[in-house]
Formats: sequence, C-alpha cells, structure tokens
Amino acid sequence: MLVCETFSSIQGESSHAGKKCFFIRLSGCDLNCSYCDTTYARSPESGAERTVAELVEEAKRAALPTVEITGGEPLCSPETPALCNALLDAGFEVLLETNGAHPIDAIPAEVCRILDCKLPGSGMSGRNCTANYALLTPRDEVKFVISDRGDFDHACAVIEKYRLYERTLHLIASPVWGRVDFAELAAWVMASPLPWRMQLQMHKVIWGDRRGV
Repeated sequence: MLVCETFSSIQGESSHAGKKCFFIRLSGCDLNCSYCDTTYARSPESGAERTVAELVEEAKRAALPTVEITGGEPLCSPETPALCNALLDAGFEVLLETNGAHPIDAIPAEVCRILDCKLPGSGMSGRNCTANYALLTPRDEVKFVISDRGDFDHACAVIEKYRLYERTLHLIASPVWGRVDFAELAAWVMASPLPWRMQLQMHKVIWGDRRGV
C-alpha cells in the first residue's frame, strides 16, 4: 500500500472525537475538493510502499485501541479491505474515512465507515456514490462538510431523499475551516428537525491547521 504518513493523536472528528487514535493516512485521491486540507496526500507519489503486516505491527506498537484509515482516499487502494480485516483480527476498533465516491461494500461491516457526502461547495457533488446509502448501518456515519447555507440546505435534502436517519443517527455537520462561522452553523443545526450532530475539527482547535496531528 502507498502510505503518506502514520501518527498517533487525538481523534478530532466523528462521533469518536476525543479518543486516542493511531492514524494510517494512505496516498492518492481521485477528487479535488475546494476545501481539501490534505492536499499533500492527494498524489500517489506522496506515499511509500508498506505492507498490511507492517502497518498492523506499527499499530500494535502504538498501543492505542482505535485505528483510523484515512487519506487521500483509502478506497483507491485495493488492499484497504485486507488492512481493515487484519486490524479487526488484531483486536482494534477500526474507523475508515472515505470521500463517498467509491462503493463501500468490500469494507467489513464491523468497521465504522465514515462516508463523506460531497456538497456543491466542494465542487465534487456529482461524484457521490449514492448506492452506498443503502449499505449504511447504525455504526456508520455520514459527514457533510458545509461551506455555506446552500450546502446545509442541500445536505438536508439529501438526508430526506435517502431517509438517511433510518440507517444511522450519526449525521454530522462539519463547517469548512475558515469559511463558516461556528455559531451560525450551530443555529442552522438547532433550527432543523433532522437529527443532526455538529462537529468541529478538534485537532485544528488544539494545534492549528497542520499535518501529523
């Protein structure tokens, strides 16, 4: 697998925010979101070859119960399902964050699959693999990265159209860093009848917008 970086940190996002976590960031992504904060991992050339066995051993040395596979885009790598299974077999809680443009059916149901739903502000909303919504379980999460009020309204429409609240209650509104006022997004969430969960990127609040944390 092509791996951009590995590191241990506080999980900054999702319903698992605040947990100590070992991160495996894979290289390569086929999308180009307007707000991407990991552009350094977009190119496959940003990574070094690692085996599944090597990554599992590194996770064991980190001695943290939770491992997140992120990117880049993990589902661009055909070895990702094998890595998920190997980490599960080793006893880890496994999270996988994906850009939502690829089928998630090969990822084990025991993994928490954090599925991005790309909104118009990303410039990539036409790339959503909507067939994934029928595969979601209560363990999974859908993240909506929101650039403005139009994005929020679009996200609400997607949730209603696909009745995502019947699949999972982890429907996460995340403001684009530096574009959306946190209090403004909170007001939209509170006024909506949908079962939203708002998040801030905790790692950026703590350390700023930098890599490896």
